[in-house]
Parts: sequence; C-alpha cells; structure tokens
Amino acid sequence: MIRILIILVNLVSFLFIEMLNNDDVSVSMDAPVIVDAGEEFRIKITISKDDLTSFSRFQQILPAGLTATSENPANADFTFDNKRVRLIWLRMPSSDQITAVYRVKVDERLKGTFSIGGKFSYVANNERKSTQITPQSITIIPSPNIDPSLIVDINDFEKKIIPDLSGPESGQITCIRQTPYLNASGEVVVNLLVHKKDLEKFAKVEEEISDGFSAVSITSKDAIFTFNDNIAKYLWMNLPADPYFIITYNLVPDTDKTLADLSIHGQFSYIREDETIVIDIIQKDIDLNEISSAEIRELIQGKKQGTSPQEPIKDQPIEEKQPDGQEQEIIEPIAQTDQTDIYRNLNETEKKYMLEPESGVYYRVQLAAGHKPVNIPQYFRQFNLDPTRVKKERHEGWIKYSVGSFGIYKEARDYRVHIWNTTEIDDAFVSAYNNGARITVQEALMIANQQWYR
Repeated sequence: MIRILIILVNLVSFLFIEMLNNDDVSVSMDAPVIVDAGEEFRIKITISKDDLTSFSRFQQILPAGLTATSENPANADFTFDNKRVRLIWLRMPSSDQITAVYRVKVDERLKGTFSIGGKFSYVANNERKSTQITPQSITIIPSPNIDPSLIVDINDFEKKIIPDLSGPESGQITCIRQTPYLNASGEVVVNLLVHKKDLEKFAKVEEEISDGFSAVSITSKDAIFTFNDNIAKYLWMNLPADPYFIITYNLVPDTDKTLADLSIHGQFSYIREDETIVIDIIQKDIDLNEISSAEIRELIQGKKQGTSPQEPIKDQPIEEKQPDGQEQEIIEPIAQTDQTDIYRNLNETEKKYMLEPESGVYYRVQLAAGHKPVNIPQYFRQFNLDPTRVKKERHEGWIKYSVGSFGIYKEARDYRVHIWNTTEIDDAFVSAYNNGARITVQEALMIANQQWYR
C-alpha cells in the first residue's frame, strides 16, 4: 500500500529527468522515486554537450548509508569517496550526447525519504561554467528482513550509526616517524607510519632534512619519490588500499656527518573535498619494524606512548622543478601569506590589480616577479599586453605578476607559448593554484587528474 501511494504521488516524475540549459550544454538525471533497503538502484546521468571536448566534471553528494559503484562511466574517471560521486573527463567523448551509469547500494537498515541533485562543471572558451540539477526526492521502503528496532531514518543514519561503525579504534589521519637509527652500513634508517583511513587519492609526505645527508627510498608503497634541495618527497596519485602502511627511506651521511647532526621536519598532506589539508609528522621512540597490528591501532589512538624529542615546525613549501624545466621558481624563505585575507582587506582601488583567489584547481601564466611594486599599466604596455588582465600577488616575499585563469593545464601551457612568441618575455611559466593557494604544477595535475604536456 505504501508503495502504491508513493507511486501515485510521484507518477509524473517516476523516471525523473531534470534539465537545465547553460549555453548549448545540458544535463539530466534518470533515477527511480522508490528504492528498497538492502538493494541497489541505478542512476543515469545524460549530458548533452554539443561540441564540448575539454575537461569536465560531474559531482553528486549521497547521504550517509548509500554507497556508489561504477557501471558505465562513459570514459570518465569514476570515484566515490566521503559520500561524493565524481565523474571526471580529462577530455569528453566526441559524441554530442553521453550517458554515464552507476549503481547505488542502500544500507539494509534504512528507511525514509532523501534528496539528491548534482552539478556538472566544464570549461568553455577558457571560462569555467556549471549546470545544476534540481534535487529529486527518493523514498526508501524498509526491509522486512530487519528487526524494526534496528531500522533508522536515512536523515538520522550518520548521527546514530556512523559513530558506532567508526568506533574508538578508527583514530585520526596520522603520520608518525620512528626515531631515525643507524643500520649496519652506517646509513640512517627513517620509517614512517601513514594512517590514511579511507583516503584513496592524492597525498604527499614531505620531509625537510638537514644539510649533509642524501635520501634514498627503500619502500615507497607505489609513491613517486624525489629528493631535491634537502627535501625527501613521496607523492601518491592513488594511495594504497590498506588503512595504514609503512614507508622507509635511508639517509646517506657525508663523511663529516653523524646521526647527532641530523634533524628532520616533515608534513603529510592530502585532499579532502577539494581542500588541501596539512598535518605535522610526529616523531616517536618506537620500533615500527617489530610493531604488531594491535600496537599500531594503539599508537594511532595515542594510547601507546613514545617520546617526541623534536617538535615539528611548519616549513614553507618549496616549489619543485617541473618536467619541462620551465616551472622552477626562486623562492626566498619568507613567511607564507594568505592571499584570501590580503584581498579581503584591500579597498576597491587596490583590488583593481590584485589577484583574487578562485575556487578549485586552476593555472595562470607568471610574467615577472620582484621585491618592489611596479606601475602595471606602464610596465606591461611595453610588451603589448593588456594591463587590465595582469594581476599581482604577494607570495614568499615576492610580488608576482601573472595573467589568465585556466582550468586545464594544456590551455595555460599554450598561452605561455603565446607569450614567448609574441612578447619579449621569454621566461614566463605556468603557476598553479588550489582554492587560491599556490601549489606546484605537478600537484595540481595530480589533484585534477590532468595530463602534463611539454
């Protein structure tokens, strides 16, 4: 009877298709209005894209208690993490219309009604645009196989059930360094325990090591390892499946260096809902080579004691040399500046040429940098550049001048080449940002799952 009433109420939208037009691009969703607890249902996303071929992304938030798996992603990179469905196309298929399909599993303890919508974002004519899907209601029919006392409304599931599932042993995302020690070869062994919980995508370990030591990776867990300018770095585009793992690198000391000369300061950073989160690596006197799974759980929870002889400090990010050798910057160790706060505190006249932070990952082409400000109209007209497009920012003690805003690296690369070919500025390079904060181009490519082009 309940099912019949719901069908009658939702008859008009039994197969919901909500379409919003934005230029020549539209998106629709096909989903049932009734689903059964403990079962799966399909969601179809149809995109009428005309001649759109560039980077695009569809995102949808599912309430707690629902999990999504890919069925037919239509050449997209499908991910489901932290209640978020993502379909990312680095390059859209050539057909005018594409349909992606994924399955959603309903927890058997659920009942009630929830809403889902979605957002399709894309780049057209070097502008980022988006189309929203109006939220649609879906009703869950309770499972007859579950004790009614255990059934929870979907709107209360996260509050009532999730804390019980995580339990006291889940711990927080943590990175712990075992106190370095010498091996039989006279090298310094550094073990790091990474507790990533449910993280799947981009993450980074960055360790700043005192002068006189060279780092060699021993166990990387499929990370990209680099050691430049005293920085040992592990980069993951896809993290290992295990909730925690151990990586190891050895430090080879110069002939005049000993373990007493060594100091290490490190950070572990990861992406959560497009936000970069950075935590300090904690050092403890504990043997990670002999530790059991139970002891690791205790260590993550903070129950297992260990001394932390050195307090981690927040060090300035050092921009790394990119593959084509063009994205290298000379950085001075001056305090990091929050661009959002700077822009917010400016008056309207000052904002005219100040770079305004944007959301998400994007790229600009840096034209020049100096310690003293220049008259932007006067200086950049000599290069036949429109001064109204040039923006400045304060970063690492420099005043940096850049132009453009590109959601795709290749478009920024092409504009950099255009600057080389049409002006006397032959040292312009691509700079990258995530939510207004400067990051390396390599990090931006990994976060956005984009391809690097020479």
